[in-house]
Amino acid sequence: MIIGGGPAGLSAGLYAARSMFKVKLFEKQMVGGQASITDHIENYPGFPEGISGFELTDKMRRQAERFGLEIGFAEVTEVDFSKQLKKVITTEGEYVAKAIIIATGVRPSKLDAKGASELTGRGISYCATCDGPFFREKRVIVVGGGNSAVEEAIYLTRFASKVTIVHRRDQLRAEKIIQERAFKNEKIDFLLDSVITAVSGEAAVSKATVKNVKTGEEKEVDVDGIFVFIGNLPNTELFSGKIKLDKRGYVITDDLLMTSVPGVFAAGDVRNNSLKQVVTAAGEGALAAVSAEKYIESQH
Repeated sequence: MIIGGGPAGLSAGLYAARSMFKVKLFEKQMVGGQASITDHIENYPGFPEGISGFELTDKMRRQAERFGLEIGFAEVTEVDFSKQLKKVITTEGEYVAKAIIIATGVRPSKLDAKGASELTGRGISYCATCDGPFFREKRVIVVGGGNSAVEEAIYLTRFASKVTIVHRRDQLRAEKIIQERAFKNEKIDFLLDSVITAVSGEAAVSKATVKNVKTGEEKEVDVDGIFVFIGNLPNTELFSGKIKLDKRGYVITDDLLMTSVPGVFAAGDVRNNSLKQVVTAAGEGALAAVSAEKYIESQH
């Protein structure tokens, strides 16, 4: 059984189903995970012109289903790993499996600013692909300086009249090739050494308070939307006390991707020390499936 339907889970499903195992994957939202809402993926091998995240993960899903992967759209609410047969309780029913692969991925870290929680969904977004078209000819801020933030800022220039990248450090963390594209884009400007401390607006976001972390100076900026890409948190609350997690909540595994419980494996972004790229998630899914197969065979 696989918990999570992103690239790691789909890859694991493909390998396990192709090895003639009976495999069920549970996904509570949309198959493809965060990769599916990525506008353009250009570093996945085999696609020289790049490919949309939705198209890539949809191909993965169809390929896995062709070999017999069964996908259940349900939320896993409880797990019991205390016995040789692992129990998984979902909103669709209760199941047992000889091996489990955890591929629950991560979720975006929230903006820690006054007024942010009240205005989430009313100008504050964590998905440029989902909400970008609502900001045609509007002024938007992108918070963050990594690959996701800069790539999504570039994507938002298709719609917004102006995109300002706000980053707490004095230089971006994104790959140089991505930075160069942003620097050359006339619609993008930068507020470095800066954080957003407050967001305000009546029906929707209209202003953001930006603070320079070096000088302490604050200024108010007119803005119609704020897109936040400041890192992720692992989706592992379900497994707390069931398997070993690191201090950040990521799953600890050995070299074969087995967790602290025999027969329970983890793959993809949810795992500690993962590169958090689609290509590595797919590779880890394959390794987890093969490791689970060998584990099951060793029990017989």
